[in-house]
Amino acid sequence: MSPRRSYDQYCSAARALDVVGDRWTLLIVRELLAGPRRYTDLHADLPGVSTDVLASRLKDMERDGISTRRKLPPPGAAYVYELTSRGRELLPVLQALGEWGQPELGERRATDAVRAHWFALPLLRSLEGVGLVEVRLEEGDFHLYVGAEDGPVHGDGPAPGEPDARLVLDSATCEAVARGELSVAEAVRHGRIAVSGDGTLAKALLDV
Repeated sequence: MSPRRSYDQYCSAARALDVVGDRWTLLIVRELLAGPRRYTDLHADLPGVSTDVLASRLKDMERDGISTRRKLPPPGAAYVYELTSRGRELLPVLQALGEWGQPELGERRATDAVRAHWFALPLLRSLEGVGLVEVRLEEGDFHLYVGAEDGPVHGDGPAPGEPDARLVLDSATCEAVARGELSVAEAVRHGRIAVSGDGTLAKALLDV
């Protein structure tokens, strides 16, 4: 485990950066907001990170109380990493950082990696209420726990139960939402997002 580096400044922002300011740490948090993840899954969804750096960051995060490592019961018997309550408190930090970074997105470059669930946080910023939302994109399906106060805020694949709303949209629309050029409500009004479902979230979006 690498020694903990510090800015040695009596400032809460500096102290926070002592813990989460290293390269890749906040992106690992982004992935763990989906709930427990295996090392191999994390590595697959963090293109560009080396195995050594990922292992080091995970150890640092465990030391600093941001995440934990546990072994799944049989028949899984694999180790998974998950956020602690302290780690989950970084959700609004990532949301604020993502909103601040919207102007930096621009058009997707040919070299840009993308995963469907990376659009989860931008969509969450544009949805109000509480409930389970299934999102269908060309890159794949994922689901959101809108208004979740504890536990995962998104996950890969279709919703684990009947969702309160289903959203079907293309990549261009999702990218526009991620860049802050379009809200979910505006996209629904313009026919760029198809909404279905009987839950309050679906009804709220269809009534806009």
